[in-house]
Amino acid sequence: MKRTFYLMLIAKLLIPLSAFAQSEKEIPRVPNWAKDAVWYQIFPERFANGDKKNDPTPHDMEGAWPYKTPKGWKITPWTSDWYKLQPWEKANGHDFYWNAGTRRYGGDIQGIIDHLDYLQKLGITAIYLNPIFESPSLHKYDTRMYHHVDNNFGPDPKSDEKIWATENPADPKTWKWTSADKLFLKLIKDVHKRGMKIIIDGVFNHVGTSFWAFQDVIKNQQKSPYKDWFIIKSWDDPKTPKDEFDYQGWAGVKDLPEINKHGKYDLADGFAEHIHAIVKRWMEPDGNPADGIDGWRLDVAEKIDLKFWREFRKWVKDINPNAYITGEIWWQNWQKNQMFNAAPWLQGDAFDAVMNYRFAQAVKSFVVDIKDQITPEAFTDSIKILMKEYPKDNFYVLQNLVDSHDVDRIGSQIVNPDRWFDHYANPGQNKDYKVRKPNKTELLKQKLIAGIQMTMPGAPMIYYGDEAGMWGGDDPDCRKPMVWANLKYDDEVADPLGRERKPDKVAFNKDLFNWYKNLISIRKENKALSRGDIHFDYVDNQNKVLGFTRELNKEEMFIILNDSDKRKAVSQEKIKRLITEDNIIDLVSGRKISLNNGQFTLAPYQIVISKLE
Repeated sequence: MKRTFYLMLIAKLLIPLSAFAQSEKEIPRVPNWAKDAVWYQIFPERFANGDKKNDPTPHDMEGAWPYKTPKGWKITPWTSDWYKLQPWEKANGHDFYWNAGTRRYGGDIQGIIDHLDYLQKLGITAIYLNPIFESPSLHKYDTRMYHHVDNNFGPDPKSDEKIWATENPADPKTWKWTSADKLFLKLIKDVHKRGMKIIIDGVFNHVGTSFWAFQDVIKNQQKSPYKDWFIIKSWDDPKTPKDEFDYQGWAGVKDLPEINKHGKYDLADGFAEHIHAIVKRWMEPDGNPADGIDGWRLDVAEKIDLKFWREFRKWVKDINPNAYITGEIWWQNWQKNQMFNAAPWLQGDAFDAVMNYRFAQAVKSFVVDIKDQITPEAFTDSIKILMKEYPKDNFYVLQNLVDSHDVDRIGSQIVNPDRWFDHYANPGQNKDYKVRKPNKTELLKQKLIAGIQMTMPGAPMIYYGDEAGMWGGDDPDCRKPMVWANLKYDDEVADPLGRERKPDKVAFNKDLFNWYKNLISIRKENKALSRGDIHFDYVDNQNKVLGFTRELNKEEMFIILNDSDKRKAVSQEKIKRLITEDNIIDLVSGRKISLNNGQFTLAPYQIVISKLE
């Protein structure tokens, strides 16, 4: 026993000294692995229910909106019609969009573990999880505590609660590992065994009203040691029957008490110290960074001063120089449809990347829109602007998404073109928003978009279920339960506004899955597609055809696409540097491109990927 103990102790001491304790000069500007990453975003409550014994109960939902569990509440069946009101929902008299916030489907960590083979088969190399920390809500952005994984994501919720009761949440020395924590650590281990990476959501701008320190402030008011952590507008006067206690919620939402921005790092000192302890807990859970997460996605990152993020980067990189930090830097002015230039966060001392919503917006305008469609030249200009504004290394590790948990799914964007991105994108916000399933032509557009994602600089990110053919409007409709091939789903017949609707069959789209799988494989097998320079060689605005090359060392890839619903002829003469009669094999179809009188033809929304000899 003694010998084993000392060997383990020596190993823990040596690993940080050798593999991870590098000087600041040795820390790469961005993690090298991130340049080749293919990301997959998972919303845990809706991905897979791997353990029905841990499903949430009304007790687990205490402290979350609407602060009272509806009478007769039950877990919603995974395969049920999304808009159909359950019996308990009909009984409470509220509409779909009210009830959607009270639903739980039971997704958990075991469900993710059970489907790692699926992700590996698809070709995924990196996973981003929406919040997993203890919280009473379905989305987990209203944190109760950061040092524990939500107990309903683990195998023994009741025992986990007993463990919480033995701790002082302010003192890391008292923290223990719950069953949910241990299962998450197993997930990390299983992900790493497959050569994949995993990052988690860090929500540090605000917490939930059930957050342990905020609860202490409510109880002890000015006497609370955590009173400076929050923005308190007024304290309760115990001499009056009225409760005068008031505080600032993020974006005015009282469910999300905002953290005070005063302190050493322009964030409440005590809270910042607490976050430092949280970083250590999840990045080196047993003293070994190899067993921890591979980085962070940082929520509403523009709301916290860069001074803190620079310090946060030091904490992260001191533990693991190859960890990845990406921020949600998004709307500068939502009302005016203006997105941030994220360059200040990408100057080398804060983030490695951001969620590239500007890429998503450009792709939408190029492929999705019809009346407002931009030309191939305008699309290339959008990409060139990003390349000019962002450092090259950072540009190559941006998360190139087209949808997420915060916007309508790409399938539904295509069904509902010619709108501002992320504006009035579900029937609750816009009665004209169509909830139907994409048709065959619209699926061709989605395939083209996937092709653009996999051939552009930046790391493509797939939102769970897009590859399976899922569709849905903005939150909550983009957060439907994952569609799995082995489950039989009810048709979507119900409408959220009670209108007549043709039934839409809900089933795993194997053809679309294979399309994504093939494109990912092509990207992974040809490093020029992830690391190569890009040159826009052929821009035909009139015919809506775009051709570009990706070049790395002596490897050169040529991509050409047709962004229209008509067949288009491409002249060999215009791109003769790139095409000769015997060198064009379309890697997507596996077929040789045949020339006819010096031309070849692109089918509607076709993308051709070829390696130039």
